[in-house]
Amino acid sequence: MGVLDIVPAGVLTGDNVRKLFDYAKENKFAIPVSNVTSSSTANAVLEAARDIKSPIILQVSQGGSAYYAGKGLANDSQQASILGAVAAAHHIRTVAKSYGVPVVLHSDHCAHKLLPWFDGMLAADEAYFKEHQEPLFSSHMLDLSEEPKEENIATCVKYFKRMAPLGIWLEMEIGITGGEEDGVDNTGVDNASLYTQPEDIYDVHAALSAISPNFSIAAAFGNVHGVYKPGNVKLQPELLGKHQAYSSRKLGGKSEKPLYLVFHGGSGSTKEEIRTAVENGVVKMNVDTDTQFAYLAGIRDFVFKKKDYLLTQVGNPEGADKPNKKFYDPRVWVREGEKTLSARVKEACSDLGNVSEYQIEFDHLSVVDLNTVLDRL
Repeated sequence: MGVLDIVPAGVLTGDNVRKLFDYAKENKFAIPVSNVTSSSTANAVLEAARDIKSPIILQVSQGGSAYYAGKGLANDSQQASILGAVAAAHHIRTVAKSYGVPVVLHSDHCAHKLLPWFDGMLAADEAYFKEHQEPLFSSHMLDLSEEPKEENIATCVKYFKRMAPLGIWLEMEIGITGGEEDGVDNTGVDNASLYTQPEDIYDVHAALSAISPNFSIAAAFGNVHGVYKPGNVKLQPELLGKHQAYSSRKLGGKSEKPLYLVFHGGSGSTKEEIRTAVENGVVKMNVDTDTQFAYLAGIRDFVFKKKDYLLTQVGNPEGADKPNKKFYDPRVWVREGEKTLSARVKEACSDLGNVSEYQIEFDHLSVVDLNTVLDRL
């Protein structure tokens, strides 16, 4: 049974998001997510998922949303971020089904100071729901991890009560992801804050599960945004297993892994760290830093290779009167970035086991791919 026997192609909402994550947990894989900042990056990610017939998650950040709308727009009240997020969502909704794979349309970290952005997206969800009986987005993330635990949970509960009737999944964060991402700088936080305690995880679960089962938790286990060394902090994905075990005991042992967990700051992680996280119930992993670099790589290499064709509109090594339009046309060099971004997304899917068993070429199996296949037999 494949994923399309469980959920349809196109943007998922409501219980279909949970069905997808249940399928991921049961089949021991997770889904990578890259921030999209343009139709170009969104299409490249969708293309990768289509090629390997695998589900995918696309997300917008607050800063990326403003960029999507246009850097020339004012954003003093988050108006550009709201507009850009909504524009991205409508674009992705328009094309997603044509790529033939299930898509989760998500918004990334929203700190307390960015709640006006969240409010704007939620208003767009409500308007879309009135017309289509489903929300515009699949899910949204609230990141109030810098606030006291009680305030974090209470605010999540308040918003989740509004989201759940619309069929919107909630991702929340408890414990801080280190490093810097999209203007949120946690490089100086105390190392102890980078490790969430199992009691805190259960408190979140108890509060949110009273509203709906459709939520996930980004628990900190030494995560750091970016690919630089996080000082003396050690990534410990095995802690996620302890969180699952603690919550399972508190819930009576009906499920060994009752939590839907999220891995932030996944770029630069080893394959073993990724595998351990997935084994402990991670269903989503962010790899935005790696995919940003991958998008650059294709464009960078094209410019280096074709430099002598890009200096003037006319004239190149083939002749002084030779035109260069076929080299400087944005559809040419931007496409090179799309290709390398798409390839990196496929690599992330492979690392996470998110590769259709029907698409794996056995003569090119990596150890990770082979283990994935064996686990599913």
